[in-house]
Amino acid sequence: MSMRNRALMCWTAGGLLLAGAGVAQAANLGFLNDTPISYMKPRDNDSIKKAITQVLNDTQDGQTVNWVNEGTGNSVKIDATLTPDRTTKEGDRTCRATAVVLSAKGQSMNLHPLFCRQGSGAWQLQKR
Repeated sequence: MSMRNRALMCWTAGGLLLAGAGVAQAANLGFLNDTPISYMKPRDNDSIKKAITQVLNDTQDGQTVNWVNEGTGNSVKIDATLTPDRTTKEGDRTCRATAVVLSAKGQSMNLHPLFCRQGSGAWQLQKR
């Protein structure tokens, strides 16, 4: 076999392996299709953001508030429990870790966002 043909075979085999790996990787993410967050619409997001802000402002650590997407126009019922579980203060900066359990169509997922604010400013989601 000529050097050119051997190189062509290697490139072709390499391309097929990469293409197969890409398909397999995409297939492994299919489990995300049925998570509660995948059913959320923009109006659901707006509603839960308001609820989280209210929880951050008014709820003590360990107290749970329930949220339901009723009235958002989404045909899929989504509910959540929102529980601030750790508040820290450093000078004028306040941070609150919050446990969020989203549920829809028999599935649930746990989220643990951290929100901080300066003084009485708006709460900001912290990237980790």
